[in-house]
Amino acid sequence: MSGEPRDEIVQHLPAMRAFALSLTRNSALADDMVQDSLVKAWTKIHTFEPGTNMRAWLFTILRNTYYSNRRKAGREVSDADGLMTEGLSEKPAHDGRLQLADFRRAFAQLNDEQREALVLVGASGFSYEEAAGMCGVAVGTIKSRTNRARARLAALMQMTEDEALEMTDSATMAVVSGNRSTAAR
Repeated sequence: MSGEPRDEIVQHLPAMRAFALSLTRNSALADDMVQDSLVKAWTKIHTFEPGTNMRAWLFTILRNTYYSNRRKAGREVSDADGLMTEGLSEKPAHDGRLQLADFRRAFAQLNDEQREALVLVGASGFSYEEAAGMCGVAVGTIKSRTNRARARLAALMQMTEDEALEMTDSATMAVVSGNRSTAAR
């Protein structure tokens, strides 16, 4: 054995790999773990006490690395196909603001009766009957105004029927989609 502890590390590589393989039962993972352990040992070589058992010191580092990786793996979620990650991703807020600006321009082009119907039924969440009573018109008239206004908005915004409008404003979404459950009342 030479006087330099770093020179002695190389002699223990085969035993470290065998130990790692016995722990992981996966050659690629064992190699990664040995490499991680060697990096830790190399950077902490100043803590090794010359004259003590180098193999035991390296195996302790390897064993601790193994258990640290196991604890970490217990907190991680396997997502090979990317479905979990896709569900966690968030669209940038500026997309919603851009679509909201398009919506506002289109909304301004509707006639007064259509805007009123959409605000009452869509954004405010009133029923067709309640909106009709407020406007002093028949329920069918409010339904017609609302449907024509939504169709006109979709045309002005160049949206197809299967295309979703994504905005952060629930009241605006209710106006466009006709889903009053998303509007604040």
